[in-house]
Parts: sequence; structure tokens; C-alpha cells
Amino acid sequence: MEIYSLMPQLMDEGYVLTRKTARRFFKEEIFPSYLDWERRGYVDRDVWRKAGICGLLCTMISEKYGGVGGNILHAMIIIEEMARSECALPGFFTHSDIVVPYLERLGTTAQKERWLPGCVSGDIITSIAITEPGAGSDMRGVQLRATRDGEGWILQGQKTFITNGWLSDLIIVVANTSVNAGSQSKSLFLVEAKNEGFQRGRLLEKIGQKAQDTAELFFDDARIPADALLGSEGQGLQYLMQELPTERLLVGIWAQAAAEAAFERTVEYVFERKAFGQPVGNFQATKFALADIRTELEVGRSFLNNCVNSQLQGSLTSEVAAMAKLWLSEMQGRVVDRCLQLFGGNGYMWEYPVARSYADSRAQRIYGGTSEIMKEIISRDIQQRHMQ
Repeated sequence: MEIYSLMPQLMDEGYVLTRKTARRFFKEEIFPSYLDWERRGYVDRDVWRKAGICGLLCTMISEKYGGVGGNILHAMIIIEEMARSECALPGFFTHSDIVVPYLERLGTTAQKERWLPGCVSGDIITSIAITEPGAGSDMRGVQLRATRDGEGWILQGQKTFITNGWLSDLIIVVANTSVNAGSQSKSLFLVEAKNEGFQRGRLLEKIGQKAQDTAELFFDDARIPADALLGSEGQGLQYLMQELPTERLLVGIWAQAAAEAAFERTVEYVFERKAFGQPVGNFQATKFALADIRTELEVGRSFLNNCVNSQLQGSLTSEVAAMAKLWLSEMQGRVVDRCLQLFGGNGYMWEYPVARSYADSRAQRIYGGTSEIMKEIISRDIQQRHMQ
């Protein structure tokens, strides 16, 4: 079973070329150095520039700013090829398909002209800083403050678990700009890593996704100019809620593709590995396990493709996006666990990609909103429909 979206429109020449380019890039530029980057905790900056040269960053950004003016299908292809290479670098699509679209959608002409070309080329790496030690899935719990100071702002507080936090040059920071304003209290700011008062904390050591840099960020009276405000003051929470369905769909895309990659590798292994004089794949227990996994993958792929089509049509709802993230990330966990089991003792060895996939997959049920929060969103929609 080959990882493929199996959507008719992806047979168009432009999408086929994107897939070929992405497959070659991950095979030649990422995979050979990946284990070294895992040990170090971050990739070479030059890799970002190479991805930019290949046209693999910010594919949904307008051609006016150097992008290809694509859509989520381009992002889907690149994520699938990343999964095929068995390299976990969610920071690539966090930058391209989550952070930078905020800038294109909300930024002033001056902000877009200043930042977007570098984001597309890979010269500028971005991150989004929401999570704090006391605020994760509940974005209303953000405590970092932004206070007006003359012609600018002063930021005070800290963030944690920030993807691309170690390498990022430009950070979208969620901060409180008013007290007791409820949903109108949060705003978004563009903070440069070189800003006075900004400091990176630890490069965090995770159980998986080890090559992906994740860091703490500190803002100690960090001074930023007035034009660092992104969008309108007080609308930060609304902006975040508008983008979350796409973010959660992207997590679901990776979950499906990574599960398919693990399955491909497992099928190869069980029919090559022998026990009691025959391939492990000949045993009924193995065949039934493969049948279960294949069925889950087919169900997941069908649901995922429906969600992607809804996103293309502008009709993907928050609750359906939550369903996609919930089911697909939980399915990924089940599938990778069963695949590891079929590798026996080898599956527990880090040199085998299935072991790394097992560790990498665990975070999928946490970031972008935990599985429990996804259930809250889905059940709230059920309740509201019942009350109508």
C-alpha cells in the first residue's frame, strides 16, 4: 500500500511535480542527516533555505510574495512525503501552513512586504507562541502581558513547548492587551528574535520528534514597536479560533500519512523476517493484524479526503476538524503500536524507523488541542444541535 492521497485532482501535472520534488528533497536533503539532527535536537538552518529553493515552503502564499499561490493539497503532498521519509519535522508545516498564513491574512502591506518573501525562501523561520507553563489547550489562560509604552509595547512573560522556538527569527506571540475584557483581551504581535528583552530558554528534550527544535521563550520587558501588532488589538483569540480547523486538519494529514508509512514498512518486514521456518507474515495472527490495520487506514483515508475537500470548498467546520484530529491521531497511535509489535524486539530499537515513529506519534494527541479537548468541541456541537 503506497502513501497517496488518492484524490483525482492530485493527478494534475502541478501536484505531481510537487510530489516528485518533495520526495527527492526528503530523501536527499533530510534523511541522510536526520539521525545526527535527532541527537543534536535541531536541523541545519541551511536545510530551510534548500527547501525554499525547491519551492516547498509556504506553498499557500501568493505569488506576489514569492509563493506558488497553492492550497492545502500542496501542503498535504509535502506532509505525506515527509512521512514517507520517516522523518518527523512538524516545524516545516507549522511555519509554512500555520504561522505564515496568519501574516498574509492579517498583516499590513508593509508587514507582508517585509517578512513574506524571506519566509518563502527559508531565510526567515517562524514560530507561534501560545502555550505557557499554566496555559495549554485553554488559550484564555494566557498570562503574558503586552503593555503600551510610548510609541510601542512592552512584553512580559514566558512561553513553552514552542515548535521552531530554537531557530525562529520571527515569532507570532499571543499576549494580553487588556484586563477583564474576556474574549477581547488577547492580541497577536510579531516579535523578532533580535528584539531587546527577548531570550530563548532551554532546547527542550522530548521523547519523540527529537530533530524538531522545541524551546522555551522568555520576554523580560521585551520592547517592540507599535507596528508589531498583527491585525486588530483585542482580536487575537478570534484569529486563533479561525485558523485552528486548518491546523487540526494538518495534524490529521500527518497522522494518516505516518500511519501508512509505518504500515508499508511493516508489511515489508513481516514477509522478509522468518520464524519457525517461514515468513512471519504467513502466520494467521500477523495476517489478521495487517487486515485490521489496513481497514483502519482505508477508513481514515476516506474521512481525511472528505475533510480536505471540505477545506478546499471553505466548508470545514470546527467540530469536523476536531473529529479529524481526534480520530486520525488516535488511529495513528493504535496503528504504530501494532506495527511495532510485529517487529518484535527489533521494533524497540531506535535504529528501526518504527521505534522512532512510535515515539514521534505520541505528541499528535496533545498539540493543537488534546484528544480530550477535541471531544469537548464535538460534544458541545452535539449539545447545541439538540437544544435547537
